[in-house]
Amino acid sequence: MNTMSFRRIVWPILVVGFLTFACAQPDAVLTAKVKSGLAVDTTVRATQIEVSTKNKVVTLTGNLDSEAEKGRALQIARSTSGVADVVDMIAVRTGAESGDAPAPDRTMGEHIDDAVITAAVKNRLLEDPQVKGLKIDVDTQSGVVFLTGTVGTAAEVTRAVEIARSTEHVRDVKPNLVVSRG
Repeated sequence: MNTMSFRRIVWPILVVGFLTFACAQPDAVLTAKVKSGLAVDTTVRATQIEVSTKNKVVTLTGNLDSEAEKGRALQIARSTSGVADVVDMIAVRTGAESGDAPAPDRTMGEHIDDAVITAAVKNRLLEDPQVKGLKIDVDTQSGVVFLTGTVGTAAEVTRAVEIARSTEHVRDVKPNLVVSRG
């Protein structure tokens, strides 16, 4: 085989291989692209959303304050190049127990009470050997604890909810935890 025919055969194979490799977007790249899109958007509080990707399927997990914010986060993820599908695990916080009425203006004392509850739950999660507390975000609003994050087993979800429920002054627990082995 002469050099010219070698180039005609090998060169196109190398180009196709390179383009395939360059165009393939591993899950970590897709996760980073979605996180970047959320971070630059002024509507979405990106720090309240966890992004994970498996086989080009992006899962958004978190607790947000409005349907508009949730909708925008989902729109950003769905419009990100390379994303095959988006799984919505975002909960929208509600101010009243029924979920229909907005929360009335809260006093400084109520904000402090919620901060104390959040700290107590987070501390207990970190101390428990069965729960990976670093992977669970804790937010509290009017005594309702929102748990968000990714854990390794269903038993860990159950244990995290038990810990939160048994913490003093907790009125309710809203788990938004995803089980993921990866």
